[in-house]
Amino acid sequence: MKLLIKGGRVINPSSGFDVVCDIAIAAGRIVAIQNIPADFFPNKTIDASDCIVAPGLMDLAVRLREPGHEHEGMLESEMAAAVAGGVTSVVCAPDTEPVLDEPGLVEMLKFRSERLHQARVFPLGALTRDLKGEVLTEMVELTEAGCIAFSQAEVPLVNTQVLQRAMQYASTFGYAIWLRPQEHFLGKGVAASGALATRMGLSGVPVAAETIALHTIFELMKSTDARVHLCRISSAAGVALVRQAKAEGLKVTCDVSINSLHLTDVDVGYFDSRMRLNPPLRQQRDRDALRAGLADGTIDVLVSDHTPVDEDEKALPFADSEPGATGLELLLSLALKWSKDSGTGLARALAVLTSSPASVLGDSLGTLAASAGQLVAGGVADLCVFDPAANWTVEPAALRSQGKHTPFSGYELPGRVRCTVVGGHIAFEV
Repeated sequence: MKLLIKGGRVINPSSGFDVVCDIAIAAGRIVAIQNIPADFFPNKTIDASDCIVAPGLMDLAVRLREPGHEHEGMLESEMAAAVAGGVTSVVCAPDTEPVLDEPGLVEMLKFRSERLHQARVFPLGALTRDLKGEVLTEMVELTEAGCIAFSQAEVPLVNTQVLQRAMQYASTFGYAIWLRPQEHFLGKGVAASGALATRMGLSGVPVAAETIALHTIFELMKSTDARVHLCRISSAAGVALVRQAKAEGLKVTCDVSINSLHLTDVDVGYFDSRMRLNPPLRQQRDRDALRAGLADGTIDVLVSDHTPVDEDEKALPFADSEPGATGLELLLSLALKWSKDSGTGLARALAVLTSSPASVLGDSLGTLAASAGQLVAGGVADLCVFDPAANWTVEPAALRSQGKHTPFSGYELPGRVRCTVVGGHIAFEV
């Protein structure tokens, strides 16, 4: 199919390109940007006037709930939510039912997602069998099946020796390990330690749970030369440690969730279970440090941390409710809101959703590595067309995801996706 995207403001964050022009697409690739060949005759023309044309967004923290919830059609609904939010590539965690620790399960997930012709799915393989933290998985076989890196999801790896061996093994083959830095015993609470948690009688998770885990990870990285991506940094002290580790030359990258970027523990209000999240919402100074870290490049990527949660699970008391919130469709809007609130330019807001995630994934993207997260002639045609001036209100009816719970319910947010193109095909259009 030949597409012509006409008259949009084309922004390519990785090169600084920012021009109002046309884009021609054919056979899943971008044929030309700005200088359209005279003999290019499109099957369809998309009017992008007053809109921004950006690379397709890449979300590095998504739970699709498959395998495990096939009967509920979760994959279909969450992929539809992805493209409705302008997200063309998702990285999904291995904590499914069953856990993604077998090549067959990974291949099935890839097959089912490709059949939908929506966003691209890049699975994380389990680091240990059944995420129990005892026996390493067959990383080579899982990589051949389609895994781009290895993770314990939300399950802390208690045995430091196993973690060390995992890093040694991964380093030998050039694989990356994705870890959420949280010490097992200190991380058992449900809210961030502080005056609010104490007043509400909620068990706390101190900042030390994150910093102790970070110190351990960094020391092991020094001895193994492993490449590590840190998932969902949540504290000012954590940001400072990452900044120091990068200055020392460690091969470390990290991300922050939209929830931690915008909210604080005060938003928990009167035991609002929509705010029951992992990592827990921390104090304002932590949020300010996260915003500054994302702006200056200490934090590489912004993620949705999309976790659709059943309504019954959120109806329980705060401490008993399931942590998580939907976020795929909010990712772009909340990045734009952060850019507006903080005075950070639009280019940086788009970079943390496109070129930076692509850089984190690197060679694991295979043939897509050269052009993912970018708009370049000859590159893959994954694009997002959105209207930055259009505001919308977050409410259950506006979300395609089966998870209707989000801490941002009732918020009016900027930016509405008009069209999402994946591999040269229109996956979503208003």
